[in-house]
Amino acid sequence: MENKLIEKMNNGVQVLGTFDGTGSDTIVEIMGYNQYDYVILDTEHGPYDIETAQRLIRTARMVDLPALVRVKDDQRNSILKMLDAGALGIIIPNVHTIDEVKEIVKYGKYAPIGQRGFGPNSGNEYLTAEYAQQGMDHYFNYKNQETLIIPQCETVGAAENIEEIVNTPGVDGIFIGPYDLSVALGVPGETTGPEVMAVVERVLKACKEAGKFSFIYTNSIEDTKAKILLGFDAVCYSMNVLHFSESAASIVKQLKGLDRNMDITLY
Repeated sequence: MENKLIEKMNNGVQVLGTFDGTGSDTIVEIMGYNQYDYVILDTEHGPYDIETAQRLIRTARMVDLPALVRVKDDQRNSILKMLDAGALGIIIPNVHTIDEVKEIVKYGKYAPIGQRGFGPNSGNEYLTAEYAQQGMDHYFNYKNQETLIIPQCETVGAAENIEEIVNTPGVDGIFIGPYDLSVALGVPGETTGPEVMAVVERVLKACKEAGKFSFIYTNSIEDTKAKILLGFDAVCYSMNVLHFSESAASIVKQLKGLDRNMDITLY
């Protein structure tokens, strides 16, 4: 299996990842060395697009870190280019309707499920990969199984249609974005309030009943633990830019304004 993220989740492992908002090969490399299960390259809110994403995907592959991409929109080129660059899956933001989901599947899956365009690219090792040399039917079937198509539930429309969305052929799971969902529900920032949690539990139930993967964004260690205990297959803890910001703030807080008369031991 090419997609070790799918393999882990199929084996019952609850996986941990984070968003990359840096565009830095070094940061992605460090994430791999520190045993993250996956990274989501954020081209919706992040400052980069296809060429940087392809470079980061190659870096992630080097350290055995499955790389997904949150695309900037649900258009064909946005989806096709990231998959051709080697993304093992895509997360699609701002989904409202079942018709939008069907278009996403059409762009992201090969026939007979969808109508994804075919060509030599980094994602298939420029047709040198073993699975690419066993005929088109084998190739299409293999890539359809190994490529995750994950609509994001962050709108009222997605929440209201979640059972139909998650059961759409070609959809592999759902990613919950609690912050935008809270805004859509009229309770901005109340990501663990009753309105949002009712949708969270509905989505989780729908995913489990459909046999699809459940992903959710979390904003703290405690929130992450809670979502793991709730039963999510995958948690995406915050963003690496925020991890760095929090670490930097902690260092400055501890080291600036020291009492120069304090006793210290030098080693």
